[in-house]
Amino acid sequence: MSELINNREERQKVLKELIQELHEGKSVDEVKERFSKLIQNIGASEIAELEEAIIKGGVPVSEVKRLCDVHVAVFKESLDQAPTADMTPGHPVYTFKKENRAIEKVIEAELQPSLKALKTAGGYNEELMFKLWGTINQLLDIDKHYSRKENLLFPYLEKYEFTGPTSVMWGIDDDIRKMLKDILQLLRESRDNKALSKELLLKLTETIEAMNSMIYKEENILFPTAIELLTEDEWGNIMEESHEIGFCLIEEEKGWRPGKRDARAVDEIVESKAPQGYLKFDTGILKLEEIQMIFNHLPLDITYVDKDNIVKYFSEGKERIFTRTKAIIGRKVENCHPPQSVHVVEKIVNDFKTGAKDHVDFWIRMKDMFIYIQYFAVRDADGDFMGTLEVTQNIARHRALEGEKRLLD
Repeated sequence: MSELINNREERQKVLKELIQELHEGKSVDEVKERFSKLIQNIGASEIAELEEAIIKGGVPVSEVKRLCDVHVAVFKESLDQAPTADMTPGHPVYTFKKENRAIEKVIEAELQPSLKALKTAGGYNEELMFKLWGTINQLLDIDKHYSRKENLLFPYLEKYEFTGPTSVMWGIDDDIRKMLKDILQLLRESRDNKALSKELLLKLTETIEAMNSMIYKEENILFPTAIELLTEDEWGNIMEESHEIGFCLIEEEKGWRPGKRDARAVDEIVESKAPQGYLKFDTGILKLEEIQMIFNHLPLDITYVDKDNIVKYFSEGKERIFTRTKAIIGRKVENCHPPQSVHVVEKIVNDFKTGAKDHVDFWIRMKDMFIYIQYFAVRDADGDFMGTLEVTQNIARHRALEGEKRLLD
């Protein structure tokens, strides 16, 4: 066993040297020849571990991302020989791969023919541009595929200290998102502009290559590594939460379900996640002090009235809009309003209780403020009325916003 470990460690050392040589400027062919002599097959997890080691060794994620395609070119031969898991319909990996097939179909059946036709046309062609516009809008659905990967799969991989490759891949995902948006912008600007048409052709070619390369990396590195690391329960959690984000170009197939859990093990996990002094929520755990500070740092006022019309809570933000004192806690909500507006309050609450409405909005001007007031019916998982949430915010500054702000001042 120790001999196998030592061999693996030596192999990792040499492979790291090869990748470093790539970063230092050696050609793919030079490195690939040495690589072929070193090893016949390499697993996806070893490639992932290698990128992780390089990043931890000081190579910036941006540099690894820049040369990620070179790495894949070096490893491609052995990756193609590696076995792939046969996933059951409904399993998250099966769904990811089904989406990839749908993406490939759009690329091969629509995007590549349009690119070829544009090259033949040699300039602006309104019919082709219109068709291309629809194709790119279809491919923008890829955001759901990438978002599930980044927000559901990556957090579990990071639990196993698999962080470097996920950072690299997320960066490339964002590049592809931007490429697609850039193509739409070029389509807007390309009418009777040959220079832009040339730029459009280059951007289309670059985007097709990037999307196909990402599919290869996912299916030959990311997914096999994830299958090795994640438990059945973790895949089950990913499957359950996937609906929050949605699916890319496909309808989800049903079938796979995680095996029956050990109830005692689950209880232990839940208990371990909620130590003394913390409150456990479906989406995390917090100290009481943290909960209070979160509410008080929100840029809005919150007041909660229970199903019996009793005021139970209000937040204490820095910029209060309407006066609230602790004396209102425990009072009937109708007693907290002037007589001329009580009927409005009663109407709102009654509509919430009967299910006639779920929210009501008002807005008023007050000095230099524009006050947006919202009332929400709070219902439990069965839809039963639990109370009313009032949210009040000065949105004067928000109404004046224009354009975009993407950088930190």
